[in-house]
Amino acid sequence: MSKLMKYWTMDAIGRDRLSLAATEVPRPGVSEVLVKVSAVSLNYRDKLVIETGMGLSLAFPFVPGSDMSGVVEAVGTGVTRFKPGDRVISTFAPDWVDGLNDGNARQPPYKTLAGFYPGVLSEYVCFSEGWLSAAPLSLDDDEASTLPCAALTAWFALVEKSIVRPDQIVVVHGTGGVALFGLQIAKALGARVIVVSGSDEKIARAKTLGATHGVNRQTEDWVEAVYQLTDNRGADHILETIGGAHLGQSIKAAAVGGHISVIGVFDGFEISGPVGPLMLKGVTIQGIGVGHRRALENLTNAIDQHKIKPVIDACYAFADLPVALNHLDRGAFGKIVVRIA
Repeated sequence: MSKLMKYWTMDAIGRDRLSLAATEVPRPGVSEVLVKVSAVSLNYRDKLVIETGMGLSLAFPFVPGSDMSGVVEAVGTGVTRFKPGDRVISTFAPDWVDGLNDGNARQPPYKTLAGFYPGVLSEYVCFSEGWLSAAPLSLDDDEASTLPCAALTAWFALVEKSIVRPDQIVVVHGTGGVALFGLQIAKALGARVIVVSGSDEKIARAKTLGATHGVNRQTEDWVEAVYQLTDNRGADHILETIGGAHLGQSIKAAAVGGHISVIGVFDGFEISGPVGPLMLKGVTIQGIGVGHRRALENLTNAIDQHKIKPVIDACYAFADLPVALNHLDRGAFGKIVVRIA
């Protein structure tokens, strides 16, 4: 008899359309790898896709979730990159190996897992071997599952697209997955990090991870605080995870020649800001759409080298995905993980 597996699926957009289903475990074909999934980490994007579809042309039934870790169970003919027993993680944009992503000015590239392609909230996935990357040796399965989107986004912004140097000033907004990875990566590279948050408790926790300063945006003007903390130099790098009109504040806080990486959309998909300081300071604003597989491999090596440990706020059982999404609603300090195995 064929072996069965469980997976989360949607027949339409909306949390109320999520359900657990069962099907046969697939068999790997040519150049394919069958992975027994161990853990899936959730991103804010996953919540948006489930609740709104994010304007994507989702093919129903649809499996959500883009970031997973697991163990190779079987390989098809022609596979050379992995063998049974290898620990692997998914790649967010499977076709993007290096260099520029596919796409053009009219149709920007966005062929991702849990979007253009099916997601990974399943007991098994069967992917092309090129869609996977080796898991770090120093991380367990829960920790490894947090890397493909959040960690790679921070790495791509701070290392791949603009190189952080020792003693530079890095500002991160919030204490979610991307922000805390940005803090840890910047700290490992010798930078000084200012965390901007609306919670004194979360600021205190961020300082235990290496943040040099914390600013509570609820009780003080965070831009003025950055001026004072840097003797008016400003921030060399800012991870702009809020978006909308908040970009204008980041432009004001940026140093001469500073870099702002636009990552998040909490305040909306339309961004705005003052052109004066943007031009006079020569600020670079760059959009970050996660990153490619080669950068993920470099990140994995850096994780092992610098002994960076992902921050996991909570882990949930596979059947408790709705509860995990509720936690995501409330906001997490770091990542939320759903354990499959």
